[in-house]
Amino acid sequence: MLFTVLGICMVGVAVVLNVGWIILNWRRLMPMLIGIPFFLLLIAGVVLNTIFLVREVRRNERHDSFINAVTHELKTPITSIRLYLETLERRELSEEKRQEFYGIMLNDSDRLLATVEQVLKAGELGQRSRKTVRTPVDIREIVTAAMYRTRTLHHLTDENLSLEEPPADQPVIVRGDHEDLQTVVTNLLNNAVKYSPNGVEIQVRLTLEGDAWVILSVTDRGIGIPAAHLKRIFNRFYRVPARNVLRTKGTGLGLFLVRTIARQHGGDAFATSPGEGKGATVTVQLPRLIESKEKSPAMQEAI
Repeated sequence: MLFTVLGICMVGVAVVLNVGWIILNWRRLMPMLIGIPFFLLLIAGVVLNTIFLVREVRRNERHDSFINAVTHELKTPITSIRLYLETLERRELSEEKRQEFYGIMLNDSDRLLATVEQVLKAGELGQRSRKTVRTPVDIREIVTAAMYRTRTLHHLTDENLSLEEPPADQPVIVRGDHEDLQTVVTNLLNNAVKYSPNGVEIQVRLTLEGDAWVILSVTDRGIGIPAAHLKRIFNRFYRVPARNVLRTKGTGLGLFLVRTIARQHGGDAFATSPGEGKGATVTVQLPRLIESKEKSPAMQEAI
């Protein structure tokens, strides 16, 4: 904000000085013809410099926020695991209590691994230059498996996390990278659970738009997204600067990965929300591949 105001003030001072100079020298044609273009170039330079400076400041702020978030996401499970290990080492505990501690440590290690994988995946996508091998991938299977893992991890029921899908005789196939598409679905579900602090109610819809598109949408009843941030949430490191969101930890990479992977597969991702406190829907569309599921693995590998 400071740099924006400073840039505006500099432009204002330049305009005042130039207008005053024109008034004083309006009868001298040659200096005016030379001075006015240079003045316009000066103003353009000041404006561009201010814009780039503001963007750089915001980028640095997002980077610092990302570092703080990742530090927390790494430090918290490590501290927790260490605490439970010290307790197991120093105290005699019942078998039931030991199993409880083992379960907590496993969950913390899963959280730690997920954070590391997310950061590594973001770096991999940012540096990916060569074309990856794409094979037919059944999105229905990926969604079903991801939903099962999410229900198990967060102790959810079919009512908390439900699926609406096409009939079984309609294949939902895209050409892509299985691991990347798995990352997309997992991040969508994790975000929906994370931003539903007052109770999880998530509707997953898998639909077909003719022979052209596979549409995957995840709708929650959580804290919602302000309209001004619906596009920005897909930027790298971006997190909505609101109190209720700041309480929820994260790296700001989840939706960035979703959109980046979708676009690398020829699709896109976008979000809608009725407003704060009214939930949100994140939708991913991918080009549909009309492909028989009965093809052998050797034939799929040859494609």
